[in-house]
Amino acid sequence: MPWQCWVNRRFGRMGEGDGELCIFQTDYYYEYTECDSAGSRWRVAIPHNLGTCSALPTPTRGTDCSFSCAAGEFLEMSAQQCTTCAAGSYSLGSGVRFDQWDTIPAGFTSLATYMDPGPSVEESQACNSSSWTPQGVYLESSRDECTVSLVYAVHLEQQGSVSFSYQYPDNNIFFEFYVQNEQCQEMAQTDDQKWIKLTTNGEWDTHTVNLKSGTNILYWRTTGILVGGKMVKPVLLRNIQIEGVAYTSECFPCRPGWFSSAPGSSSCQPCPRNTSSNKGAASCTPCPDTQYSHEGWSQCKERPPCSEKDYFQIHTACDSEGKTKVMYRWVEPRICEENVTGAVALPPTGEREACPPCNPGYYNTDDSTCFPCPPGTHSDGTSVCEECPAGTEPVLGYEYKWWNVLPSNMKTSCFNVGNSKCDDMNGWEVAGDHIRSGAGGSDNDYLILNLHVPGFKLPTSLAGMTGTEFGRITFVFETICSADCELYFMMDVNRKSTTVVESWEGSKERQSYTHIMTRNASVSYTWAFQRTNQAQDVRRYISDVVILYSVSVTNVQDGVASACRACALLSQSSQRPGSCIPCPAGFYIDRDTNRCQECPPNTYLSGHHTYGEDACLPCGPGSKSNKEHSRCYSDCSFSHTENNRTLTFDLSSLSTVASLTIGPSFTSKGTKYLHVFNVSLCGHQGTMAAVCTDNVTDLANKDMGSDSTQFVNSVDSFICQSTIIPADGRGFRMALASQSISLADTFLGEMATGSCQRGRSAVMTIRCNPEKTDRGKLTVPSACPAGTCDGCTFHFLWESGSACPRCTQDDYHQIEGACKGGAQETLSVWNEPKLCIKGISLPAKSSAPCEAIALWLKVGVGGGAFLAVLLVSLTCYFWKKNKRLEYKYSRLVMSANKECELPVADSCALAEGEEPEDDVVYSHKPSLLGKLRAIANKREGDSSESVQLKSSQSERWVWG
Repeated sequence: MPWQCWVNRRFGRMGEGDGELCIFQTDYYYEYTECDSAGSRWRVAIPHNLGTCSALPTPTRGTDCSFSCAAGEFLEMSAQQCTTCAAGSYSLGSGVRFDQWDTIPAGFTSLATYMDPGPSVEESQACNSSSWTPQGVYLESSRDECTVSLVYAVHLEQQGSVSFSYQYPDNNIFFEFYVQNEQCQEMAQTDDQKWIKLTTNGEWDTHTVNLKSGTNILYWRTTGILVGGKMVKPVLLRNIQIEGVAYTSECFPCRPGWFSSAPGSSSCQPCPRNTSSNKGAASCTPCPDTQYSHEGWSQCKERPPCSEKDYFQIHTACDSEGKTKVMYRWVEPRICEENVTGAVALPPTGEREACPPCNPGYYNTDDSTCFPCPPGTHSDGTSVCEECPAGTEPVLGYEYKWWNVLPSNMKTSCFNVGNSKCDDMNGWEVAGDHIRSGAGGSDNDYLILNLHVPGFKLPTSLAGMTGTEFGRITFVFETICSADCELYFMMDVNRKSTTVVESWEGSKERQSYTHIMTRNASVSYTWAFQRTNQAQDVRRYISDVVILYSVSVTNVQDGVASACRACALLSQSSQRPGSCIPCPAGFYIDRDTNRCQECPPNTYLSGHHTYGEDACLPCGPGSKSNKEHSRCYSDCSFSHTENNRTLTFDLSSLSTVASLTIGPSFTSKGTKYLHVFNVSLCGHQGTMAAVCTDNVTDLANKDMGSDSTQFVNSVDSFICQSTIIPADGRGFRMALASQSISLADTFLGEMATGSCQRGRSAVMTIRCNPEKTDRGKLTVPSACPAGTCDGCTFHFLWESGSACPRCTQDDYHQIEGACKGGAQETLSVWNEPKLCIKGISLPAKSSAPCEAIALWLKVGVGGGAFLAVLLVSLTCYFWKKNKRLEYKYSRLVMSANKECELPVADSCALAEGEEPEDDVVYSHKPSLLGKLRAIANKREGDSSESVQLKSSQSERWVWG
C-alpha cells in the first residue's frame, strides 16, 4: 500500500505489539501522506512519541490534494471537514501567518556567515553573535557587517505565494529575498523580486513573491556595511504570510495584545490604547486608572508623575486684533499622572502677544489672517501687495520664516517603528519664529515634516537658459541632542521613490543648507527627525529637538512673490516695446539698457541671477566656459609663464575618465572593502563624465537583467567615490557598490579649495614624469590612504608623461665637434633631465667648413711675434741711448777742476752743428757686469778709471 511505504520511509517500521494500545486521540495525531500521481493521499495516525503505543487507527483515504478550507476555518482531521475557528484565534484557510515575534517561531532559523571566502576560526567566530532579533511586534536584522539569513522551509501542495511587511530605511545594508528548492537550487526570480526596495523612514512596505508547489526554502538575507564607523539602521520584518499550504489543521491563537471577538476570523486586531489582553483573547481588558498602555500592548504599566517632558508650548491663531496666545498642552497620548506627589501641573495660558508678520508674498487682512498676494504683485509680509514696476517681473517661490500656523502646503505626521503611526500625533509644532519637532509617542518615532512643491517655473529672463538649475531649496536649522539623534532631509520626485539627500547626526549648530533641483518635476521635501534608533517605548530624550527657522524655495510654479526682479525688454521698435523676454543661454541683463548681453569669454552665468554683468562669474585659472556659459571646464591645454619663459601643456591624453582603486581595507570584523575613485579631469565641454553607482559596479553585468537601472542610484561628477564590497565569497553574483558621493561637481581651476563647511573638495596635482606613459598613474598621499585625512578635502597625484610642457628652444643645447678635413659638425641634444614632450623637434646634425688652424690661433701667434720684435727693438734702442749719455757724462766729469767746477770752454769746443769725434774705446770688450761696475765707480771722487780719448794724433787710452 502507498501509505505503508510512506510511513516506513518517514518513521521506520513499527512492529505490532510494541508498547500499549493507542485508545485515546491524545496519544496520536493525523497527517496526510504525499500525493500520488492521481492526486490522492492517505490519512494516517502518528503517535506523539514513537514506540509508546500500538494498534493505531487504520489509515483511510484522505481528501483530494487540491482541497482547502476557507479563511477563518481549519481542517478537522478526525472528520476531515472544515471547521470554524473559535473566537480568540484565526486561520488563513490555505496559508500560515507569522505576526508574533516575542521569540523566533518554530521552523525559522537564523544563520550568520562571514563575507569573505575561507575565513579563519577567529573571523568565523566574529559573527557567532549576529542574528535576527525578535522585538515583539517585529523582527530586527543584525546591525553589523556579518551576512545573516533568516531561513524558513515550507511544503506547498499547490502554487502559492509569500508576502511580508518590512522597513528598509538604510542603503548601507544590502537586503535580498530569494527562494531555493529542496536541492538548494535558487529559483528563477526577477531582480525586483530578489532585491528589496528602500522604504521611507518610519513607513512599512509589502513585498510579495509567487511560489511553486513542492518544497520552498525562503531566505531573508542582510549584510551591513560599516565603512566609516557609522551604525546602520536595521531591516525590520513583520507579518510573514504564506499561501498554498492547501490546508491548516489548527487555528492560530491571537498573540498577546491582540484579539478576535468573533468566530471564524482570518486575522486578529490590536487592543486599543489603555487596554491589554493575553494570548488567544476574544476581548481586551481595560487598564486601571493608575495604569496605561499603548495600542497592541499585552500588559498595562503604572503611570509616572507628570513632568516638564509631558507638555509642550503652542501659539494660537491670530485673532482680529492681531494677537496670539501662548498655550500649553499635554503630550498625547497622556501617560503621566497629574494628581500625585511630585507631579507638575500644566502651566496656565500666557498673556496675549502680538502676532508675527505674514510671510513674504502674503498680506494681512483685517482679521489678521494672511492671504497670498494676487499674481503679478508682491509683498514683504508687512505691507499691502503692490504690482511690479514696468521692466520687472515677480520672483515666485515659497519663503517661510514666521510660524504662527503651518502653511497649507506643509503637513506633519509621526511614524512609530512598530505600529507605523503615533496615534495621529503631530510630529512638528509651530512656535512663532521657528517650527520644532514634537514629542511623539516614543523616542524612536520618526517625526515627519513634509513640503509639497508642484513644479518649477523659471522667470521669463531665465527661460532661455540651458543650465541645470530649475530651483533651489534653502533652510536654516539647528539640532539639540543628548542621544544618537539624526535628522534626515529627503526628496520624493514625482511620487516614485524617496531618497535621502543629506543627513546630520547629533547636535549641530545653527546652519544653512541648500539643495539645487536639476530637473523640473513635482517634488516632496521631507524632514524626518528621530531622537534615537534604539527600540524604546519610553520618552527619555524628549528634550532632544530639531529647530527649523526658515525655508525658502525658488521658482515655484504656484509660488508667491516677495519681491520683483528686472527682466530683459524688447526694443522700442518692436510691436510690444517694454515686454519681458527671455535672454538666450549665456546672456545677462544689462543694468543700463535692460537688454540681453552675452557674458564675456571664460565666464559662466550664475543659475539664479542674471541681472548685471556681475552675474557672469569668472572661471578659475586654466579653465574656460562652454558655449552656453553654464559651466567652466578645462580644455586639456593651458600655458604658464615663469621667469620670462612660457610653458605650454597638452593634457588631452588625460581627458578620458580614469579610475583609482584603493585597498583592500578591512572593518573591525574583517570585512574587506575597496575605495574606487573615478576622475574626469578635462574636456567633455564641461560635462561631468565621472559616474559612480550604488549597488551595482558593472552595468555590463547581465545578471541584473535589463531593468537593473531602476535599482541604480548614480552620481555624476568631475570626481566621485564609491565603496566596493568584492563579490568573491559573498554568494552574490556581483560586487556591491555603496556610499557613492560626489567629491567635485564644479571646476574651480588652478586654486585652493574651501573648507568642509562649504562641502567636499578635491585637489588634483599633475606632475611631469617622462618615465611614465601618457596616461600615467593616479595615486593618493601615503599619509592619507583613503585620499583624505579630514574627510573634507581629497588630494590626488597624477604622474604622467603627458603632464610635461611642450618642448621649446630652451630645452636643448648645441655641441660643436672638432674640425676634421676642413669640416666641423654641430649636434643638438636635450637638456638633462628632459622635462618636456612634443613641441619642437631637435634640429638635425649640421656641418660647416673650417681650417686646421683656427683664425684666433693665427691672430694670436702673429700678435705675439710682433710684440716680441717690438720689445727687442725697444731694448736695443734704450741700451744704445744709455751708452751715449754715459759717454757725455764721463767727459764732463773728467774736465771738471778739483773744486768741482766746470772748465771754461776753449776754442777747441765744438762748433754749433759739429759732431763729436771722440769715441770711448775699451781696451777689451767688457761684460755687462763690468759695465755696470764702471758706471758706479765713476761717481766716486778718486776714481782710477781712465778712458782713452781720441786726440789729433789718434792715440788711445786705456783705463784700468
